[in-house]
Amino acid sequence: MKFVNKVIIVLFFLGSISACDMWDMDLQDNPNAINADGASLADLYNSVQLGFNYQLSDDYLPGALARMYMVVAYTYQNASTATTMNGIWNNAYSELYPDIDALITLAEKNNFYVHIATAKIMKAYSLMHLVDLMGDVPYTEAGQGTVVISPASDAGADVYAAAEVMLDEAINMLDTTTAGSPNLDLYYGGSKTKWATLAKTLKLRAALNKGDKAAFDAIVSAGDIIDEAGEDFQFQYGTNRVNPNSRHWMYNNAYETGDASYQNNYYMWLLAGEKVDVAGDEFRDPRLRYYFYRQKNNSTSQDATTYGCHWSQEPDQSKRPTFWDAYNTRVPYCYAAEDGYIGRDHMNGEGTPPDGPIKTSWGLYPGGGDFDYDGFTDTRKAGTTGGLGAGIQPYLLSSFVKLMQAEAVLSMGAAGDAKALLLEGIQLSLTKVKSFESLVGSTMSKTLTLKNGDVVKVSAFYAMNSADQADYIAKVGAIYDAASASGKKDVVAKEFLIAAYGNGLEAYNMYRRTGAPSDIGPALDAAGSFPTIFLYPLDHISRNGNVTQQTLTDRVFWNTSGPALY
Repeated sequence: MKFVNKVIIVLFFLGSISACDMWDMDLQDNPNAINADGASLADLYNSVQLGFNYQLSDDYLPGALARMYMVVAYTYQNASTATTMNGIWNNAYSELYPDIDALITLAEKNNFYVHIATAKIMKAYSLMHLVDLMGDVPYTEAGQGTVVISPASDAGADVYAAAEVMLDEAINMLDTTTAGSPNLDLYYGGSKTKWATLAKTLKLRAALNKGDKAAFDAIVSAGDIIDEAGEDFQFQYGTNRVNPNSRHWMYNNAYETGDASYQNNYYMWLLAGEKVDVAGDEFRDPRLRYYFYRQKNNSTSQDATTYGCHWSQEPDQSKRPTFWDAYNTRVPYCYAAEDGYIGRDHMNGEGTPPDGPIKTSWGLYPGGGDFDYDGFTDTRKAGTTGGLGAGIQPYLLSSFVKLMQAEAVLSMGAAGDAKALLLEGIQLSLTKVKSFESLVGSTMSKTLTLKNGDVVKVSAFYAMNSADQADYIAKVGAIYDAASASGKKDVVAKEFLIAAYGNGLEAYNMYRRTGAPSDIGPALDAAGSFPTIFLYPLDHISRNGNVTQQTLTDRVFWNTSGPALY
């Protein structure tokens, strides 16, 4: 049994693994690996924590399907192949789960029950994560080496049930043990209380996915779920550039020397132009300048060779596909907004033009990039600008949970006030995003001279303040009040999609559960059937004689009768 010795990474604060880089992890001896039988408990625990982060942070394609990110492909079939999930699959079954099993065996010898409980929570979460992506997966026969060479898959519902049993066991251990916490807990700093709160919230998440109203209400009624920022479950990245690179994948992607990934035009437009208040006036999301960094201030007058619009050479709105009107009559074509929000339309597989200096880049939140104060500079500066990559991987934030509760009230009649939960979730998200200003203190303290001669401070002129937040919340609340029943679901879904930035799987799950937003941005061209599940990895298919490949239109157990998606 092997596991990667990541102690050096931990000492530099938290290894970084790109959410969009999915490499193959073969079952071969690794010169950087040691035998688990000789590993210390601390080393095993560190390896588990980092392996868990790799597992859950690799969510780029699910996020792209939910329009959070952008994938360069014309069809869903080409976007998702049998190699897509190789990385997380091999990580789970050849590294993470063997490490967890070895950790539990070692910890049981000396009654280190906090180590055991928290490892069980991470395993339960990662198992549900695999089911959410691929449905039925090996569990009962997995990890038995040559005893069971081709483990059969367990039904997704059974894997979920086993994960919930692990969560109950972990909660009981954390409630009763007097054992000490791990020396280096990267998530909750050794707080048994917060780990138990997470476990209960994961059960709430499972109940929502399954549509189990009774279980959902019972968990909410019992209390002790993630409902404040101090309980947020997240992974904190560092600022080290090399040996090791501990920065967030978004920063590595856009702030070094290579071209950044494309932003999804629909997602940027969701913050920059989608919202219209009850008086008919457009207004912008105060998180816009934190999420995205514009390299140019104009989307319509760049060199024609730098666009990849598909239906025209330049972003001519008269060339906007007419079939889009059946889905969304307002979303613009080839850019998100005229003032520099330049990305790509959903499922645009055009070749890459020389557009590195013009396309919108990742911003301050959540990847630790730069804050957009109309500087309009190229972000590719060898990792020397912005928050230096000290972002977060947001697994399960208090804002998510509030918005999940709002969804549950509307979708399955769960107890609670949907509007109040919606507004609480928005406020938690706004506060979280604003807190990232501390990463760019020098930027926020800059003074600038505007075109009219006024001298302003970045923090006062460009950053969101309490009045901006209150105004946004009031306007969204008024839109919610004026909406129909289905419109209310769309409002909640859009706010969840925005708050979940950085967590593609939760956005993908929400879209599959609800079919909302009902007017989500359509594909650029005919993209084929929407993937409601991912293919089993090629590594698994080629090595396991008990596996039959599924199709992209199959469904996970909790989504068998889900809404039509596009």
